[in-house]
Amino acid sequence: VQLQASGGGLVQPGGSLRLACAASGVQLNSATIAWFRQAPGKEREGVACSRSPYDITHYVDSVKGRFTISRDKMVNTMYLQMNNLKPEDTAVYYCAAYAGRLIASSKWRQDLYHYWGQGTQVTVSS
Repeated sequence: VQLQASGGGLVQPGGSLRLACAASGVQLNSATIAWFRQAPGKEREGVACSRSPYDITHYVDSVKGRFTISRDKMVNTMYLQMNNLKPEDTAVYYCAAYAGRLIASSKWRQDLYHYWGQGTQVTVSS
């Protein structure tokens, strides 16, 4: 099983990026998927989650209205569209998948996720 994250980079404040996470060995269409991030000197935190089977989405308050999590079942890839980026969004972003349904109260429990991507750096700076 492998999750391969890509799409990070340097962007100016107010700009956009789309992160992608291609999966192999696990079917994302039946998984709970999530993006986490870790900023320098801080603990890793949950950012966005989409719970199977109905793609119910959740976002941390700081990104609501700016970030969108999605998945493309045809190419077995998950995405994080990030708009109106701010310097405080600077972090290493990780994709993760839980092979099955995850109850809402557990969506940010990192210890439950079975699979993790390697992380991709997002830097928001002028």
